[in-house]
This record gives sequence, C-alpha cells and structure tokens, in this order.
Amino acid sequence: MEKNVISGDLAVGVDIGGTNIRAGLVNRNGEVVGRSFALPTKGNDTADSIIGRIREAINFVLTDREIRHHNILGIGMGVTGPLNVPDGLILECPQLPSLHYFPLRAKINEIFQMPVFMNNDADAMILGESLWGSGKGYGLVLGFTLGTGLGCGIVSDGKIMPGRRDLSGEIWSSPYKDVTIEDFVSGRGISDLYRKISGQTKSALEIGALGNNGDEEALQVWYEFGKAFGFALSWTINILDPDIVVVGGSISDSFHLFGKSAHDYAARFSCPSPLALPPLVKATLGNDAGFIGGAALVYESLV
Repeated sequence: MEKNVISGDLAVGVDIGGTNIRAGLVNRNGEVVGRSFALPTKGNDTADSIIGRIREAINFVLTDREIRHHNILGIGMGVTGPLNVPDGLILECPQLPSLHYFPLRAKINEIFQMPVFMNNDADAMILGESLWGSGKGYGLVLGFTLGTGLGCGIVSDGKIMPGRRDLSGEIWSSPYKDVTIEDFVSGRGISDLYRKISGQTKSALEIGALGNNGDEEALQVWYEFGKAFGFALSWTINILDPDIVVVGGSISDSFHLFGKSAHDYAARFSCPSPLALPPLVKATLGNDAGFIGGAALVYESLV
C-alpha cells in the first residue's frame, strides 16, 4: 500500500506473526505514509534468520525517499505471544520456537538505536482500532483478532489494559467443551470442523470462499464457528461490559458468514439488561491493522 500523506513526526509499526512480518510508517492520524512492506516470517527458521527479516522490513520503510528528513519517534512491534512485555521477551510461542525467551525489544533497539515498544499483537491491533478505526470515540473497546489463533485485547480510554501479568485478554487457553476455545475459534478450528463435516481438507480462506458461494457444508461450518465465538463473547461481555466489540484478523473477512450466529449466542448467554448488547463490528484498518497497531504503541507511550 502506498500513500503520500506526510504529517509531522512518524512511527514505524511492525506486525510480527507466525506467518508474515509486515511493516509501515504511520503518522499521528493513523495514516500510512509511503510504502508498506511484507514478507514471510518462516517461523521455524533460526532466530538470526527471523531477526534478519524483521530488520529487512524496518529498513525498507525507513529508506523510503519520501520520509528521510522526518523525525522517527520510535518503533512499535505487535508480536504473537505469549510475551513478557516489561522485559521485551517472547516466551514459549509455538509459532516462533527459535525465539523462545528471546530479548526481541533489546535486539531491535540495538540494531536501530531508537526507542522500541513491544506488546501482544492483538493488544496492538485493538489499540490501533480504538484510536483510528472502528473503536474510535468509544471508552471501553473489547477486540478480537481471528486468524491462525485467537487473540483478544482490551483498551480503555486509549490505553491498553494489561493486567497484573500482562495477560489481560489471553482467553485462547480457556476451556470450551473438552478442549480450549482456540481449538474452535481459529483458522485451524475452521479447517478441522470442515474436515469433520465434509471429509475434505481446506483452509479457512477457501472455506470462506465456499460460504460466499452458498456451499451448505461451508455455511454450516461458519454457523458453528460463530456459535463458539459467541460463547467467548458472552464471557468477556459479562465481565467487561464494553462499549463496543471489534473483530479483526484475517478471518474477519468472513464476518458476514458468522457474525449473526456469534451475536445470537452472545445475546443468549449475556447478562439480561434493558440495554442492547454493545455493537459487534468488523475492524476497519484492513490488512494494515497489525503494523498500524504497532505504531499506535509508540504514540500511546507519548501520551
């Protein structure tokens, strides 16, 4: 993506997932400046190889000729977790096995010699949505990232709510039926459910395309997916009573296929109230949401 919106100081945003690394420059209005960059993470590679790709992505956006004379406030990274946020460490992340207990924040600071901020990728994305996307103007924003796994973040008045151990929103390991909620509410869960129903193996993206074409088995999968997600919504809505719920991540492209069943089951198990459930909406920052959220970590630190 390329835009020629240059407004004051800039922040580098980086989204580091198990599948891809994306980076871009973002101004104080949440607008992408210059060219963003993406490349495969190749998460099973060595630590040096993965760090090399992160460095390549950041270097690409920093050497854009249009921004060379602008002040870079810092680098913000949304990283697949779990993390030790205060110390800037990746813990035992199954998508990045060679980076277990790796001091990622310190390493990127050493390479680029500028302030580096790091947080869970779901928290970063929801922070970006609360500042510049679907959650803008709302006080308490509950957000979910639906992709390879299940992420959840909570932002109150423009600040991430981290919890005592920086684990607020980490619901992926919570029980659902006889396994965890992530076993159902994730790309892997969608593929597993489709395999059980149809006997075929397809990705969540392919199952989304089938659903768009009215395929009955795919539509059944999306209904069941929404139902499981609705249970997760009911837990979190009952605990937090948020102003809005924002749904992002790659699977949110199929929101129209599962949103109704998710809402219906959330309503069924949410605490009765004379007021309606908070709005359940799709994130609006699109494919750039991850690194825009990373940049939001920089701006959050300046408030």
